Amino acid sequence: MQISVLRGRQAECREIRALLAAPSGRALLLHGEPGSGRSALLAYAHRHGRGRRLLAAAGLPDEAVLPYAGLQRLLDPVLDRTSALPERQRQVLRRAVTGEGCHDQDQLVLSHAVLGLLAEAAHDGPLLCTMDDFDAGDAPTARLLTFVARRLPHLPVVLLLTAGSSGAADAVPGRRLLPLDEPDSRALLTARRPGPPPPGPVLAALSTLAAGNPQALVDLADSLTPGQWHGTEPLPTTPPADGELSRAYRSMLSRLPDDTRRALLLAALAATAPVTPTPAGPGHAVDPVTLGRALRAAGGGVAALAPAEAAGLIRLTAPGGAVFPRPLARVMVEATASLAARREAHLLLADALDGTGARLRRALHLAAATDGPDPALATELADAVGDPVDRCAAATALARAAELSDAPELAARRQVTAARYAWQAGDPDRARALLHRVAGALSGPAGTRRYGASPAPVARDTDMSAADDPTVAATTRGLAELLRGEMRLRCDSASAALPTLLAAATALAEVDRESALVALVRAGEAACFSGDQYRYAEVARRMAALRRDGDPPWADLLSTLVAGVAATLRGEHADAGPLLRRAVVLGGRLTGAAQTPTALSGAAVAGLLVAVDAAAYRLADRAVELSAGHGEVSLLPRALELRAMSEYWLGRHDAATKSCREGLRVARAAGQHTSGGVHLGLLAVLAAVRADRDAALGHVAALGDAAVPGSRPHALAQWALALLDLVDARYADATDRLAALARPGTGRGQVLVQVMATPHLVEAAVHDGRPARARAALGVFDRWAGSTASPLRRALSARCHALLAPRGSVEAEQQFRLALSLHPSDAATFERARTELLFGRELRHARRPREARGHLHRARQTFTVLGAEVWVRQATVELRAAGESVGTPDPHAVRLLTGQQLRIAHLVAAGATNREVATQMFLSTRTVDHHLRNIYHRLGIRSRTELVRALG
Repeated sequence: MQISVLRGRQAECREIRALLAAPSGRALLLHGEPGSGRSALLAYAHRHGRGRRLLAAAGLPDEAVLPYAGLQRLLDPVLDRTSALPERQRQVLRRAVTGEGCHDQDQLVLSHAVLGLLAEAAHDGPLLCTMDDFDAGDAPTARLLTFVARRLPHLPVVLLLTAGSSGAADAVPGRRLLPLDEPDSRALLTARRPGPPPPGPVLAALSTLAAGNPQALVDLADSLTPGQWHGTEPLPTTPPADGELSRAYRSMLSRLPDDTRRALLLAALAATAPVTPTPAGPGHAVDPVTLGRALRAAGGGVAALAPAEAAGLIRLTAPGGAVFPRPLARVMVEATASLAARREAHLLLADALDGTGARLRRALHLAAATDGPDPALATELADAVGDPVDRCAAATALARAAELSDAPELAARRQVTAARYAWQAGDPDRARALLHRVAGALSGPAGTRRYGASPAPVARDTDMSAADDPTVAATTRGLAELLRGEMRLRCDSASAALPTLLAAATALAEVDRESALVALVRAGEAACFSGDQYRYAEVARRMAALRRDGDPPWADLLSTLVAGVAATLRGEHADAGPLLRRAVVLGGRLTGAAQTPTALSGAAVAGLLVAVDAAAYRLADRAVELSAGHGEVSLLPRALELRAMSEYWLGRHDAATKSCREGLRVARAAGQHTSGGVHLGLLAVLAAVRADRDAALGHVAALGDAAVPGSRPHALAQWALALLDLVDARYADATDRLAALARPGTGRGQVLVQVMATPHLVEAAVHDGRPARARAALGVFDRWAGSTASPLRRALSARCHALLAPRGSVEAEQQFRLALSLHPSDAATFERARTELLFGRELRHARRPREARGHLHRARQTFTVLGAEVWVRQATVELRAAGESVGTPDPHAVRLLTGQQLRIAHLVAAGATNREVATQMFLSTRTVDHHLRNIYHRLGIRSRTELVRALG
């Protein structure tokens, strides 16, 4: 098996070229799972082995019982040179390659004969010897080549071997072929088929399915239909059964003993939770108790898995457990087994789980072994689901229950609920496939429940008395449409999601009002995300029509939130404030089942809009905790986004960056392309605030097609680029970028992002000499800030007015002093330092350097603590311009101190007392004293004056 494109194997190719270029002999074992590119790397060596005579062979399973068959094929081109060998060696070698074998006492003689023959052949030029799959051939050849590999340094011979695992030749230097990363996987898929590449979500899903295996990627790309390739049809769940990879696994498994294959299949079907046992990535652990019972029932034990472990398919753990270290191995073991073998294994596992309390797992195994409708088993599966944390298993159970149901209406209902569980588990492709199966045939009941919460247990067959009720069929169709809309919002296009979500709200309004409320909240998110805020008015009108007196708190929260957001977007902050604050209070009072991630996230949005950042953080953090704890992966990226936004306003930029990185990781893993774009945009802004150009530009570049003009990711990217422009004094570019984020009064564009960026817009416009460009946006910002009780927002407003005032005027100074008096001392210290810097610059320009230096020193001190090096340099430049002698730190001194010691040293050198240092760094004065003593000791100094000299 050979793949044609060596994506992601640059390091291996460099090592091969180095081997071929070296004058001395060396050996290398390339090992990895089937399809990892071992044969392709040998072909690469053949192409680059110019000037070397090639001897090539492969281990053949059919010849595994023929001693030295592989050796005979490898040496056949040079066997005519055996006359140069000593007589004894020549005779032993001749007997071995002609099928007469080799006695134990002659093994050393045979090994030296092979070395001698290679040396003789190398007289005409250096050799390249390769043996592909040498662990699949006869064992005597493998042992002999391992012996030869250790004795090559004095010969001009390169020996390249490939095998499934390093255990095939422990003594030979080896390189493991790791799975391809996502960019290489996507590049391989795209290059495999002509024409336009598939959508990003399709590429991501295929990359995940192939688990970085190059041959799996090739087989998938070659087998997909045009509809699957372009994302209009459900994707497969395993590599194709007739592909090269499946054939390779069948061949590999066929070489194992029968009892090993049975035990391996039992282990594959018993595997449960993903783990990370190796650098290669996630594997699957096997429950040792269940596996042990099933193996004993089959008349075997864990020892039967030893040959599979030697082949690298599984790793045995103590006591009696096992792990599949390769993500694809477990899938292929199951996929390549016969239907009868799988059925027998499932029944053994079901029996092993009987009486253990694992109802869902037992029912799943029984269902997998059942053919045709079985209403009783379908009901058992549905009842076993309950309110699970393992939503992936719940999706599997309900999908199978739908297949076993004999009532089409109930089957459709279970299928839609299964799709929802799959989406919540972070598998949108599976959810789409499940919905695709019932498209046009949704006629069964769906029950009435709150969509924002976990799905309730599916109805039993006895509930079918309402099957003919048209309202129940409408509920099922509406919930399916709601799920499609939410997946489009998070994974595809927010603008396309909006009509779908509105249609779902219409379908559910009369039959499942509470789910209709959630549909409208999602529709509002879609309107804001796509930059079509003018459509939020329609969402608000529909929500008002659905609102009822006596609604439960979570429903009251959602309807209040939508009314408050609508008023905010209209600029009616006097009306919006009370509504949004009420939503925050309701969110804080939720308890029990009403405390869902959807409701808490809505309350966090309200908190951000009324600038109660600490409350917004608590609500978002609780939403993150619940989403993760309940396995609701689909809600996690949004909750992490809101937590990051709260942390940004609280001035916790490092924490916000951490939240965004986690949100990006989860969004990518869950196929949420658009949600990932928001996190990338936020990461770009956070990096740009620190003036980290490389990181910010990297995040912007990674956005790709997620940055659709007018969308939230595009606006965040433009904000980040504008911040970099501001740092580099490209004020016109920064002004144009930020002014274009929204068009106030039209309801189009990213109004909320522009409001957040207004302080930067004002700063850029003033420096560019075009203050009028910022006045309209500042008017919006002022009305919003004035409606909040946030000192930070009011401080930023005052700073903006100070910048717009005539330079050197009393008004400018008053506004700057007002801003500094409003800035919180315990939060958002970065923004306070920016105000100090701008005020210091204003005073210096007004020829008041002595007053400027105090503000500039405090700005530099804070930037130093925060590690904002570019801003430290800007404050330093201003201090020097104000007549202060400020040096650069001694590099030698810097290297001697830890990061925390360096920050303390900078603060002390800038004039801070130990108590002031303790307050700014949230330490005790005793801890600061301890660190300062260590700083003095490391730098070999005795006073603060010497510390100032050491750090400049």
